[in-house]
Amino acid sequence: MAGNAIEIEGLTKTYAGQKGEAPKQALRGVDLSIPAGSVFGLLGPNGAGKSTLINILAGLVRKTDGRVTIWGFDQDVNPRQSRAAIGVMPQELNLDPFFAPRAALEVQAGLYGVPKTERRSDEILRMVGLEDKANAYARTLSGGMRRRLLLGKALVHNPQVLVLDEPTAGVDIELRQMLWENVRRLNRERGMTIILTTHYLEEAEEMCDEIAIINHGEVVARDSTANLLGALDAKTMVIQPEGGVSRLPEGLGLEVERREGGAIAISYHSQATPAEAVLQSVRDAGIRIDDVRTEQADLEDVFLALTRSR
Repeated sequence: MAGNAIEIEGLTKTYAGQKGEAPKQALRGVDLSIPAGSVFGLLGPNGAGKSTLINILAGLVRKTDGRVTIWGFDQDVNPRQSRAAIGVMPQELNLDPFFAPRAALEVQAGLYGVPKTERRSDEILRMVGLEDKANAYARTLSGGMRRRLLLGKALVHNPQVLVLDEPTAGVDIELRQMLWENVRRLNRERGMTIILTTHYLEEAEEMCDEIAIINHGEVVARDSTANLLGALDAKTMVIQPEGGVSRLPEGLGLEVERREGGAIAISYHSQATPAEAVLQSVRDAGIRIDDVRTEQADLEDVFLALTRSR
């Protein structure tokens, strides 16, 4: 499908207040489009509205107002088709403890109306590394195995869009690598659109083509990962001097601090101050350079800059 996998226009959600409390507005007119075939990051602090947005996409929460289209199907006009186009791997480990993995996938497929001849339970179990646990009760599975099963359940109806809600929270490195290998394969080989929420910002920086940041129920930024990182042109040049330093570098637009081991960190904005000017300030201070490296802003810096003051 060319174009957008998901289109959201003017989406609002207001929860009624309890015991005299004022209503809580979780989403405030969200406009968001997610390109088909992309790996899209949905980030925001706790309480920002991410879970509400995902639950609306999954059909678990009713919106207050606005329009949601999934794979070309309007939720209000074609609710069954829009729900069939999306699979959600929830953050919570909500599994029936008395179902074995194969049985859980078969039941899930039946709920989506997948004919028995078209079910891929064993294939999915192999993909998520649960083939040898196909007939074990879910209650005997480890936390990591249960998370793998949740991924499998989200894939039984072969959705065009896959939502991963904090998929690697609290899991070990091996499971995290397995999960991302599967996600990359689904995106690369099937063109599946992936929506990821995560608190591991380095994960989003590595995986996502584009990112939207939500805060207080509003989209405060939405761009390619590269452009978001480029929006903060702050750089830091770390100088390891030869010998002692009697005078620190000075210059317009430079912030200088000492670090452990005698290093000097000089922060500057690359659009306003060229690197050569920073090096010249070091030479003017009579500092001989033994080693030099630079540090650039990462996604965490962007995230904090966009959410700190809102």
